[in-house]
This record gives sequence, C-alpha cells and structure tokens, in this order.
Amino acid sequence: MQLIRNPDHDTLLPDKFCRRFVAVLCALPLVAEDKPKESPILCRGNYHSEADAIQQLARMAATYSNLAEWKTRAEKVRKQILVGANLYPLPERTPLNPIIHKKREYADSYSVESVAFEARPGFYVYGNLYRPLGKEGPHAGILCPHGHARGPGGGRLRSDQQHRCATLARMGAVVFSYDMVGFGESLHHGWDHGHKQALTLQTWTSIRAIDFLQSLNDVDDERIGVTGCSGGGTQTFLLTAVDDRVTASVPVVMVSAHFFGGGHCESGMPIHKTRQLETNNAEIAALAAPRPLLLVSVGGDWTKNTPDVEYPYIRNVFQLFGKQANVENVHYPGRKHGYQYLKRQAMYPFMVKHLKLDPQGVFDTDTELYDESHNALETPEQMYVFDKLRPYPGTALKPNASVAF
Repeated sequence: MQLIRNPDHDTLLPDKFCRRFVAVLCALPLVAEDKPKESPILCRGNYHSEADAIQQLARMAATYSNLAEWKTRAEKVRKQILVGANLYPLPERTPLNPIIHKKREYADSYSVESVAFEARPGFYVYGNLYRPLGKEGPHAGILCPHGHARGPGGGRLRSDQQHRCATLARMGAVVFSYDMVGFGESLHHGWDHGHKQALTLQTWTSIRAIDFLQSLNDVDDERIGVTGCSGGGTQTFLLTAVDDRVTASVPVVMVSAHFFGGGHCESGMPIHKTRQLETNNAEIAALAAPRPLLLVSVGGDWTKNTPDVEYPYIRNVFQLFGKQANVENVHYPGRKHGYQYLKRQAMYPFMVKHLKLDPQGVFDTDTELYDESHNALETPEQMYVFDKLRPYPGTALKPNASVAF
C-alpha cells in the first residue's frame, strides 16, 4: 500500500483514502461565494424598439398553437410575475382590520366613505369607498387604481378619478379608489413612491383590495372589475393576470409591447424577462383571457400601435378560447395620455355590459353620453382617512419602512 503525506498534519495517509477524499470534494457543490451571481434583467421604459416588439410578439406566439399550449405558457408567465415581484408563493392573508368612516352622501344617488386597511401588519392602504344609494344589491365591485400624476391633488384625489368612481357608483357599483405608494394620503404620511418594494406593495395592495371588497355584504363576489390609467393601467393588467377573481378589466393608455413602464412600481423588478422566459405587457394583458377586456389607446403615447400590434396579438389569444368577442379596443388617434372624459365614456358602457350595471339616470339618450354633471368633487381634506379628529394609528409602520412578506 502506497502512503501519501498529509500536508496539514505530520501523518501519512493511504493513497486509496486520498483518492476517495478528493472524489468527495469534487462532488460537493460550489459554495455560494464561488457562484457568479446573476443580475436581474429589468425591462425599463422603452426597453426595445417598436420593430423589436413585433419580433418579440412573433417569438412568443410561436411557443403555442392551441389552447392547452397557451394555458401552459400563461401559467409560466403568471408565475414569473409573482416570483419577480417577490410574491411567490402568495403571502399569508393577514387581517385587514378595516377602518370605514366619514360617510358623505350626494344627490341621493351615491355616498363616499374614507377607508383604510392593513395589506400587511402595519402597512396601511388609504382610499375612498363609493357606494350607490337607492339601488338594490348585492352590487358589482370595481377597483380604481391611479396613475403617476403628481402634486397634492394627484392620485386618487384627482378630479378625473373622482368622476369615474362617482359615475360608476351612481350606476350601481361599489367602487374602491386607493392610493399607490407615495401618492395622496400615502404621500401625506411620508411614504416615497421610489420605495424599493413599490411593485411588491402595490400588487399585493390590489390583491388585498379585492379581499376588502369581497368582505363587504353589499358586494357580489362574482362581479369584480378593475380600471386604471397609465401606472394604474399597469396595476389593472398585472392584477388581472395574477388574480382570476377579476371579472372584467379596462387598462387605459398603458398596454404596449415596446414600452414597459417608467416607474419602479412597473418595471423595477424582474417580471418581464429572465433567462428562461421573455414576455411583455401585451402578453401580460392577454392573461385576462377569456374574461372581458377593453384596451383604451391613443395616438399620442406608447399605445399608438395598439390597433395594429397589441390588440391583434391579444385577440388571437381570446380566439383560442372561442371568446374573441370578449376583447375590444377603443382607439383615439388624436388624443394624448390620460383618463380624460372621452376615455371614461369608452369605459362606462363596457362596465355596464359586463358587470350588469344600471345606467338609468346616468346615460343621456339624446347625447348618447354618460352624464357626470351630478358628481361632487371633494377636497383632499374631505377624502383623507386620518385627521386631527381621527388620528393616524399608532400601530402603523414608519414611513418607507421595509414591509415584511
């Protein structure tokens, strides 16, 4: 037997032992420090050109040719969104502990209440709950996430947001309008929209907002809608993609194959591309299928190609289900970004049809428009949940704290 000197000790080892020891060492995995750490692939803003987007859609379409293959791909895309957003598996649904107060009634047709709930322990979501008056329930529930308009009157405080919530409530929906991180009352309490968990927090907030609506006795769990513009449009199609409780959705001026959103809450985490799978916002929006989906687009922003690029791709997915009539596109070539009056007029009949709302007294048969003139526009002070008489909860997390998931 040949002996080999052990360099660490003044002893001799049999060569057979050494060979076995070396073999074991070679079989062990590299320690974490020796592995190259892969950086996340972030698709921010205009990540690629319009021509590249068309080619990408063609590559994605080539991965399925029937409904079963699409469902397999859809599940992979859905999982990638949740993994990239640090929401996989979905966190525990902790108690919402809702606060609902400061009820105001307008024109004997709807009421507004100020609402807060805990999406995670100590992390409060602030919003307003619009309810119909004089209509028999249970009612459809509609979420209204907002976009990135800044200033003290931004977010859910904007007049266009208040108009659409009030009008939908007057037609029989229970509507929840809520702050994104660092907007409206969230900003008032010190939160920053650049929070590193913005995409995680906002997506989880929207999921819990459905939980909140469904906890109300006057809401029909089987009729849940969501509509938002710009960053709220991103929230609309992300929520619809990952939560099948959404019955009908209307993302406004946001579904684009070449633009991925400019905010951290839209493209600051690896939800669009990994080394295993690529996708874009057009395909994420297609995950709504076969549930009713309305795309509202304009010629003055990144949705300018929707009628010719994004809409046909999404419609082809709906055709796999035999439900192509469930997807629509309303395009305004001469209009710019936003959720202005005309775009709301496109959304209202879609929600009336698919959520079984009652337009009587709101739809003007002479003009064929939905009347918003009876809506009351509130001040931020009226809309806020917490004030001097109703103090901010002592259990709330400090602004910009890291939220545990």
